[in-house]
Formats: sequence, C-alpha cells, structure tokens
Amino acid sequence: MDWTNVHFLWASVIWGAVASGYFIYGWRQKSAIPMMGGALMTAASALLPALWMSLACLAVIGGVWWLLKNGH
Repeated sequence: MDWTNVHFLWASVIWGAVASGYFIYGWRQKSAIPMMGGALMTAASALLPALWMSLACLAVIGGVWWLLKNGH
C-alpha cells in the first residue's frame, strides 16, 4: 500500500474523523455499538486502500444504524 497516495491520505483523514466522532459518542453515551463502530472504522482507515476503506466505513455506518434502530 502506498502511504503517500493523495486519495488514501484524504480518505484516511475523513473516515478517521467520522470514526473518532462515533467512538466519542459511544463513550459518552455508554453505548458499546457506536464505540465499536468507531474502532472498526479506525482500523479500516489504517489498513485498507481508499476505495475499500470507504466501502467498509459505509458498511459499518449502516450496520451501526441498523443495530441501534432495532434496539440493540
């Protein structure tokens, strides 16, 4: 993976910011689902290429929304 790729860097910054928001929200609300979603998105933003990172983060956002909507 090319760590100096502009697309990778921008995707990491954007998804890392969203992931930290999810993590902080879960921490303050004492809710494990958003906090774990933030941790998964942080891992994805560090390990995956830009396209797969974006798709994985969108899947995590959808999964967190679905789990919270169904009362978990």
